[in-house]
Amino acid sequence: MTGIIIFIGPTLAIADAQEVLDADYRPPVAQGDVLRALASKPAAIGIIDGYFENVPSVWHKEILFAMSEGVRVFGSGSMGALRAAELHAFGMEGVGAIFEAYMDGRLEDDDEVAVTHGPAEIGFPILTEAMVNIRRTLSDAHAAGILDEPARRGLEEVAKGLNYKERTYARILRLGREAGLSAYRLDNFLSWLPRGRADQKRDDAMAMLRRMRQEAEQGWTKASPLFSLEHTGPFVAALRSVGAEGA
Repeated sequence: MTGIIIFIGPTLAIADAQEVLDADYRPPVAQGDVLRALASKPAAIGIIDGYFENVPSVWHKEILFAMSEGVRVFGSGSMGALRAAELHAFGMEGVGAIFEAYMDGRLEDDDEVAVTHGPAEIGFPILTEAMVNIRRTLSDAHAAGILDEPARRGLEEVAKGLNYKERTYARILRLGREAGLSAYRLDNFLSWLPRGRADQKRDDAMAMLRRMRQEAEQGWTKASPLFSLEHTGPFVAALRSVGAEGA
């Protein structure tokens, strides 16, 4: 398959992604990257991971511009799920439980999907745990009888109270013990964690790739944007700054 560009990083290893979908895999999306991608004339763009905070995030308007050019844009997993929820009304296509949670208001904060990770050269190793994955893991542990409701809720509150750069299970459990949560429940959870740890971001990313593969096999249709894009002076300047004014 050709004509598909995917922005990916710590959420899913490229080798695993390639087993599902033949595509042009690029590093996490940053400001201007979607505009630059249009030079390759893709039929579709998928956003899984994206930079924020220390690197300017992908503009909403560049995603809108891509769709106005007929490019299908999908989002899932991390930054992709967040942008898809924000732009769903305009035609961006979201996939997965995280996207759905943002859509219905169960999730609101950007930090729900944020993690710290190592450099691209060594495969973006994840150094902290995403809050969405913590929520899913605690819910699964509760369903399995490992955590009772007070312990589940208490650990979730501890995790949410941490900065995303500090969210590790070791720290969460330590703070849970200090908060007086059941040592018996926490010990059981720690023993269960290696086999029960959930990765909702990865699951959703894989679901998006499978969806895009299915669409590609059926033959891409062009995006039908639900808006009229105004080419303001600042936006035209942005196009020129990344060499995309002729897209």
